[in-house]
Amino acid sequence: MCEDGAGSLVFAARRTVSRKGPSQPSRRAAFPAGSWRGRWRRLLRQGRSGRARRGPAGMAAPTMKERQACWGARDRYWRCLDENAEDAARCRALRSSFEASCPPQWIKYFDKRRDYLKFKEKFEAGEFQPSTPTST
Repeated sequence: MCEDGAGSLVFAARRTVSRKGPSQPSRRAAFPAGSWRGRWRRLLRQGRSGRARRGPAGMAAPTMKERQACWGARDRYWRCLDENAEDAARCRALRSSFEASCPPQWIKYFDKRRDYLKFKEKFEAGEFQPSTPTST
């Protein structure tokens, strides 16, 4: 990095040959493939090659069609629960379809969200009664 006559910073191109002369290896060759920098460089190359980037668990993100199928299965399952007064036994087929269409983390999240929405609905309607604390 250096300054030009106008006072702005100019970035010099990175040299591939060492400044110490041709007998020294270049900076790029100084990081073997087994080092963390070599592994990082390899990961960056793989990302640019067009392969799907994967999360920490090795799972690819769902496509738009997969997400829509998951949301549709969730909505059908929730509608069945609403129509059958929360009787999960009558909605087993829809539950298995829901579990087959969605990643496990999403199923866990949607189950918690449904519980929260039902609690919120009861609370806003004034039907929720908190438990009385017991004296110790």
